[in-house]
Amino acid sequence: MTRQVKVLVLTGYGLNCDMETAHAFEMAGAVADRVHINTLISGDVKLSAYQILVFGGGFSWGDDHGAGVVQAVRIMTGLGDAIRDFIAGGRLVMGICNGFQTLVNTGLLPGFDENYTQREVALLHNDCGNFRDQWVDLCVNSHSPCVFTEGMDSLPLPVRHGEGKFYAASAVIEKLENSGQVVLRYARPDGKPAEGVFPMNPNGSINDIAGICDASGRVFGLMPHPEAFTHLTHHPDWTRMKAEERAFFDDLTPGLRIFQNAVRHFR
Repeated sequence: MTRQVKVLVLTGYGLNCDMETAHAFEMAGAVADRVHINTLISGDVKLSAYQILVFGGGFSWGDDHGAGVVQAVRIMTGLGDAIRDFIAGGRLVMGICNGFQTLVNTGLLPGFDENYTQREVALLHNDCGNFRDQWVDLCVNSHSPCVFTEGMDSLPLPVRHGEGKFYAASAVIEKLENSGQVVLRYARPDGKPAEGVFPMNPNGSINDIAGICDASGRVFGLMPHPEAFTHLTHHPDWTRMKAEERAFFDDLTPGLRIFQNAVRHFR
C-alpha cells in the first residue's frame, strides 16, 4: 500500500502562491492542505499530522519591516518548538521566495550544527534597485544533501522578488560552501555559474547563491519559484522549442521534479 504523503502549505496575510504550490504537490502525488497561519498557531490544525511544511511565496504582511520578518516572528513565537520537533522527526520544510526569506529570518536556515534558532544569513534588496520578474538558469550542486534536488543538475525557473540578494559574512559563506549546503546557483545559459553578472544573477547574490539547505538536506529554501514551472507551457520559449523540435522537458518539468523528490522521500 502506498503511503499517503500530507503537505501543509501556509496561507494568510499577503501570501499569494499557496494555490499553485498546493497544486504542484498534488501533481506530485501528495495530499496538500492550504492552512491559514492563525489556524495552525491556534492548534485547530496540528502540524504533527503532516510530513511536509511549506512557506510559500508572496508578500507576507506586505513585507513590512523587511521581507518575511513579521511572518518569521509570528510563526516562531507561536510554533517555534513544534517546528523544531517537526524537523527533528525527519520531516521536510520548504521555503519559496518569501518563504525562503522567512526561513532565514527564523534561523531555520542554514541551521548550522542543528541550531535552528540563530540567524546567520540575510536576503537583501536587489543590487539593481528594483523588483525582478524574469526567468533564470540555475545549476545544482551535486554534492549537496538536499532531498528536493536529488538527481538534478540544472534547471530554469522564474524569479519574482525585490529582496533576493543572498548575503552573509565571509566565514558563514565558507561554511555553507564547505558543508555542501549551497544547493542552487544562478547560472549562464551554458550551465556555468553567473559569476555575479546581471541579469543572469538578478539580484547580486554572493557566489550566485539562489538556494540553500540545512546539513540534513531536509530544510530547503530558494528564491526562484518551482511551482511556476509544473507544465511545459509555463516556459516562455516552449512554442519555439517545440517548433524547432529541440529536446525539452516533456511532461516532467524541473519544477515538478522538485516536488516529486520531496514526496518520493516518504515513499
